[in-house]
Amino acid sequence: MIPSYDPTNTEAGLKLLENLTTNADTIQQHVLHQILSQNYGTEYLKSFLDKESDKNQESFKNKVPVVDYEDMKPFIQRIADGDSSHILSSQPIIELLTSSGTSGGKPKLMPSTAEELDRKTFFYNMLVPVMNKFVNGLDEGKGMYLLFVKPEIKTLSGLKARPVLTSYYKSQQFKNRPFNKYNVITSPNETILCEDSKQSMYCQLLCGLVQRSHVLRLGAIFASAFLRAVKFLENHYTQLCADIRTGTVASWITDSSCRESVLSILNGPNSDLADEVEALCSAKSWEGILRRIWPKTKYIEVIVTGSMAQYIPTLDFYSGGLPLVSVMYASSECFFGININPLCKPSDVSYTLLPNMAYFEFLPVDEKSHEKIHSGSYNLKDDQGRIVDLVNVETGRYYELVITTFAGLYRYRVGDILKVTGFHNKAPQFSFVERRNVVLSIDTDKTSEEDLMKAVAQAKPSSFLLTEYTSYADTSSIPGHYVLFWELRPRHKDDPPKLDEKVMEDCCSEVEDCLDYVYRRCRNKDKSIGPLEIRVVSFGTFDSLMDFSISQGSSVNQYKTPRCVKSGGALQILDSRVIGRFFSKREPQWEPLGLDS
Repeated sequence: MIPSYDPTNTEAGLKLLENLTTNADTIQQHVLHQILSQNYGTEYLKSFLDKESDKNQESFKNKVPVVDYEDMKPFIQRIADGDSSHILSSQPIIELLTSSGTSGGKPKLMPSTAEELDRKTFFYNMLVPVMNKFVNGLDEGKGMYLLFVKPEIKTLSGLKARPVLTSYYKSQQFKNRPFNKYNVITSPNETILCEDSKQSMYCQLLCGLVQRSHVLRLGAIFASAFLRAVKFLENHYTQLCADIRTGTVASWITDSSCRESVLSILNGPNSDLADEVEALCSAKSWEGILRRIWPKTKYIEVIVTGSMAQYIPTLDFYSGGLPLVSVMYASSECFFGININPLCKPSDVSYTLLPNMAYFEFLPVDEKSHEKIHSGSYNLKDDQGRIVDLVNVETGRYYELVITTFAGLYRYRVGDILKVTGFHNKAPQFSFVERRNVVLSIDTDKTSEEDLMKAVAQAKPSSFLLTEYTSYADTSSIPGHYVLFWELRPRHKDDPPKLDEKVMEDCCSEVEDCLDYVYRRCRNKDKSIGPLEIRVVSFGTFDSLMDFSISQGSSVNQYKTPRCVKSGGALQILDSRVIGRFFSKREPQWEPLGLDS
């Protein structure tokens, strides 16, 4: 199910895409048959499919339940602990991929096999002919793509557990990729694989500046990561230009592989280039700075769907209106689909699911169930009987994605809510709506309403009553940060209303301490989230917020205070009544977790 072809042959690639989407139903049936034939003897499947005759689509749908991570966790934990029997997959599990979601304060772990790396390589290769179809001349220059690895975890058995992109960048498939003209990037492998994120960022930007005349496209995986790079450039351009001017690398770059690879690209002093870059970066305004530094750039490739959409205005400011291209939809569990109209507006992005990547099913989400999802009270397993196949979804309807993978996830709820926007041949196209139950996200963090509620309950000051609260993700600065609006009142009428600054700063820090592993890693290790802020509002503010919501059409009987606000009008009401602002003064504790506890 992994076709072989030359990704630089645009015609062949587009023909393959047409074949996959035209025969989506047949391919999906073949995918399920292959998964069941390959993994039928595993402990998990045998507990539901107990006869040889059960290796078919009908038995699979009737007997294998739709599950979430908590259902799969005991089986995956046994693998992490060293059980090498065929629990989920007949093929050896070579690593566990850490999801950005968490379970019990630790990253979720997804099984992966050697074959999955080949499948991901195929997926990436499918992006090449699509981009070549829409943008001419991409083989005449380079891409400045900023790619990073993140910390690995050792399981009890010694099996590696790491983010999916770290896994791919460290794989032989990535290191030994054919350097055809299209996929040449300015960052040497050594700078990408440097585990010190600051050194990696500095070296990749330095290489991108030195090769600025060859750069045709800019990018990172997520918009948040790309904007961190822009902010890093703003803070360090003087030192970067000094290195270009002298042909050396800053002394604090201690990773020898980074130093050597960058020195080979610097290739001696270049004072003219240093003067040009420094003059551009010294401008009063950085509006359109990316166009000026890299004048041949045709587009910026970053994911700007889902929670990343909040960064679009900032990207437009720095880029001077360059097209923002979201090319793919993927997760730790599986790579799903590609955007076959990459130059569309960010608001119009739809992903065409590739039917050979996994077996896809969909749980319908109507208005009633969608409302319950937001409240956290809806169990979609109750609607298992309404599940539909890939080709049977309906345009305009909402669904939760369910996948069955070659690596051992069966009818697994990914947690993504998608809307069907149309079809390309027989393959449906989806826009990403939201992550189920997530209310706050800045980078790869995903904080649910329940997580936020527990953290607030733990951190609220004992000298006041917390009468109401809400939140929002503030991305007006880089890095973005969580903002909590608290309405406080004294416990007794005679208590002084004055807010103690140290107490409130401690509240900020305690909220952060209570948030999950991924948030704390982003704050402490990655520096991709700024200090959490609490804004205390005057008494009666949330009554005004309710009045505003009702004036916009909400029902008095059904109104509930939103735990995250996104409307400009609501934020204006809250901000106009702020009587105190406080920030966390310390980073939350974080260290790479061993999964042997």
